[in-house]
Amino acid sequence: MPSASARRPARPLPSPRDPDQPYRVCLVCLGNICRSPMAEVVLKAQLAAAGLDRKVIADSAGTGAWHVGQPMDSSARAQLARRGYDGRAHRARQFEAAWAPDLVLAMDASNLKTLTGNAATNGADGSRIRLFGEVAGLEGADIPDPYGGRPAEFDRVLSLLESAMPRLVSQLAELVSRP
Repeated sequence: MPSASARRPARPLPSPRDPDQPYRVCLVCLGNICRSPMAEVVLKAQLAAAGLDRKVIADSAGTGAWHVGQPMDSSARAQLARRGYDGRAHRARQFEAAWAPDLVLAMDASNLKTLTGNAATNGADGSRIRLFGEVAGLEGADIPDPYGGRPAEFDRVLSLLESAMPRLVSQLAELVSRP
C-alpha cells in the first residue's frame, strides 16, 4: 500500500479555466483506442455515481492520428463489457491543444513527453498536463499499453483504472465544490 505522501498528488489539480462551466478532463494515450477510452468510460461511470457528471466532463484522445474515427479496440470494448461498461459509442480522435481542457491526463510518460513538447512548441498551457499515475495515486506508474495483447493485459489495465479512479474523482469533487 502506498504511503500517505505517495497517495497525495504532487501538486493540486489546475483550477477551472471558466468556473461557470463544467470542468473538462481529457485522458490521452497513443492512438485513443485502448487505454484512454477505457479510462474515459470508467471515469464517466464514477463521476455519475458520485453525482458529478454535470460538473465534470470527461473525454479522451490520442497523441497520434493513426486510428482517428475508428471504434475502440475490440479487446478493450470486450473487457469493459465484461465489467458492465459500454464502450460502443467511442470513436478515436487526435488531441488538439485548441480544445483547452482544464486538465489533460497522459496515460504514460511517453504520452506526457509528447503532450508537454507539443504544448511548449504551440505556446499552450503545459501546467494543465499531468501523468495519470501521479494524479490518480499510482505512485507515478504508467498505465501499460495493452494494444495487440491478450485479454489478461486489457483486464490488468481496466483493474488499474478502476482502482485509481476514485482518487481522481475525489480530487475533482473537491475542486468543483470550492466556492
